[in-house]
Amino acid sequence: MSRFRLRKSAFGVTLVTLVALAATACASDKAVDGSVAIGADGVKHGPGVTDDKITVGLITDLTGPYAPLGKSISQAGQLYYEKVNAAGGICGRTIEPIVRDMGYDVQKTVSAYTELEPRVAALPQFIGSATVAAVRDRLEAGGPLTLALAWAPSLLGADSIQMTGTTYAVDVINGVDFLVKERGLKAGDKIGHVYVEGDYGDDSLAGSKYAAGKLGMSVVEQKVKATDADMSSQVSAMEQAGVKAVILSTAPRQTASFAGVAGATGLKVPLLGSNSAFAPQLLATPAGPALLGDFHIMQASSPLSADLPVMKEIIDGYKAKFPQDGLDNGVMAGYTGAVVVGDALKKACENKDLSRAGIIAAHRSQSAWDGGFGSTMDFTDPKQPPTRETYILKADKEAVGGLKVVKEAAVSELAASYEIKVG
Repeated sequence: MSRFRLRKSAFGVTLVTLVALAATACASDKAVDGSVAIGADGVKHGPGVTDDKITVGLITDLTGPYAPLGKSISQAGQLYYEKVNAAGGICGRTIEPIVRDMGYDVQKTVSAYTELEPRVAALPQFIGSATVAAVRDRLEAGGPLTLALAWAPSLLGADSIQMTGTTYAVDVINGVDFLVKERGLKAGDKIGHVYVEGDYGDDSLAGSKYAAGKLGMSVVEQKVKATDADMSSQVSAMEQAGVKAVILSTAPRQTASFAGVAGATGLKVPLLGSNSAFAPQLLATPAGPALLGDFHIMQASSPLSADLPVMKEIIDGYKAKFPQDGLDNGVMAGYTGAVVVGDALKKACENKDLSRAGIIAAHRSQSAWDGGFGSTMDFTDPKQPPTRETYILKADKEAVGGLKVVKEAAVSELAASYEIKVG
């Protein structure tokens, strides 16, 4: 029924609701309330669930600054659902994903969420902290289990919202620890930090400032807008300041610009990117040689090139399904989010409760989720990220996905003691 019809008259809403409930009761024995009913198999139904189908939503960026990753994230999710459906679905139901592009625009995000919210059982993919924040109140008020592909602390604290990994700040703190132990940074040194405005950049900066303060170093800041393309002035500022390393909490194209300009002008210092700062497509640009130099990425998840059976399965499946597209970190992120939600749906089915509350409760009951991806996550406390470990990765043209492991996942003493401010 359209939203226009729902608004036409209170009597109409009441009449239609009663008819729908009566029909549900006849088919399923018993109705629980207007949004939860008992299915023919005795399993509770919530929005997006019928006796033969579970609908999930993917709110992604296919046309904005994170489009290079958004496409592969969405396609990887769809790959997982096809695999699940081929094996009989979940709880005897096929999974139907609905993809909506919001172009990393808040207004478009609100429209996409408004459309999908009454139609889906979960949101296995929702890109961006600012975009998720735009509908956070609605998610907390009864929204579906949502996998936020962003790592800002503002996303913590809600039962329905789950990040997979750790916060930007924790990643950066672990990254600074790497710079000290592996790249020789020491007390008195300056660390440059180029960061995009918003939750992503602000939390990343909080991490570098915390680590630098504890280690007797200082941070040289350069804030950029998400739409900024040329990083020449930022490179110049870092050269003049005499920084010994630069952290890049930027979009992939900005990372390419900074690395390329730095390589051309002689800023020969280690570059360390946040988990959203890189896409392997960059290696084919003029910035490729610089990125193959002393450039590393910090992220909580293992890369596609990791020696894990699930990675081979993902790689083979993705190549077969999308032969025209390359493999990047987005493939890993999209598949992981889909598996997390899939596992929550399976547990909810075991509990005979596919209502929204049932799905969220099933998800939050998992204290040591792994999924075969090499990183154990604790989903029980919505106020904490599920892990504080960070991998240090290096760009590599020969590695699947363009990244290889330099340092296995670990948490530094500084990151372990860092107090995360929720919300």
